[in-house]
Amino acid sequence: MTDGAPGEDEPLVTVIGEALIDLVANGGPCDFQARPGGSPFNVAVGLARLGRHTALMARLADNAFGRLLREHAEAEGIDLSRAAHAHEATTLAAVSLDTEARASYDFYGQGTADWQWTAAEAARVPDRTSVLHFGSLASWIPPGDGYIHAAVTSVRDRGEALVSYDPNVRPSLMPDRARARSMVERSVATAHLVKASREDVEWLYPGGVRQAGLRWTELGARLVVVTDGPDGAHAFRADGSALDRPGRKAAVADTVGAGDAFTAGLLSALVRRGLHAPEPLAGASTGDLAAALDEAVLVSALTCERIGADPPVARPRPGVPAGTPLTAADLGTKETPAG
Repeated sequence: MTDGAPGEDEPLVTVIGEALIDLVANGGPCDFQARPGGSPFNVAVGLARLGRHTALMARLADNAFGRLLREHAEAEGIDLSRAAHAHEATTLAAVSLDTEARASYDFYGQGTADWQWTAAEAARVPDRTSVLHFGSLASWIPPGDGYIHAAVTSVRDRGEALVSYDPNVRPSLMPDRARARSMVERSVATAHLVKASREDVEWLYPGGVRQAGLRWTELGARLVVVTDGPDGAHAFRADGSALDRPGRKAAVADTVGAGDAFTAGLLSALVRRGLHAPEPLAGASTGDLAAALDEAVLVSALTCERIGADPPVARPRPGVPAGTPLTAADLGTKETPAG
């Protein structure tokens, strides 16, 4: 496999979860710009821009915001054939930035489309899925969370696809810490790969990152990756070993979508190296994992240099072996392609 536009034989990465609208402050106190968002949606966009064959299972509302999400995804080349047409309203998230451009969110999602999954909608995971990524709000907000859990468990039990999970913890929307930890651990037990931020882990497990990483591998994850902002990422493997990778300097515009870009970069790097199945991931060399993590850090850092969740675009590299690491020169923006 070499890099380029996804072909028919390209492994399919399916993402299931919410697709919402980020209301990003645009200067004035009443001035907001509506941008497509939601962690799973952002991951799907990031994967597509990196050249992966990507399908998105989301509940897209039949309103102006829902149409915006649908049009944006289709423009990115994302397969929406398994996305549901929802009659409920679109979830909104007002984004605020602190003095260091770190994002926080206020959600307006009572009764909105993202949480109303049915068993039939969630069970429509494409048969040819090689990687199934899930997580974030839709994985733990009722009533739809149980149907997503059942669909993911079914995929894991078949033993063919790699299951990836990001809890994307939002304490303001979650129950007490003990119950939230139980909900997250239920999902961790269905996943081969778990990615979380240091903030996620420290809220769930005040005892520390390493203890949480080892706990999640005990629950069944083959690889746990904890992102650490400018300090890079820490990986924990099922054999008890750990791997730290450094961060990358960035001229930060904001951190919206940074974690999702990391997830997309990591999954894309694993697919390019043929590590997108449970056993290959478990047996991956330290060198391959380090290179994949470095690519994920790079993709995330470049995303931070642009306003909103706007991950980079990979240019085709015909003839270049798939495992050759990506560099900043291989990545550009949607408006200004690399090259």
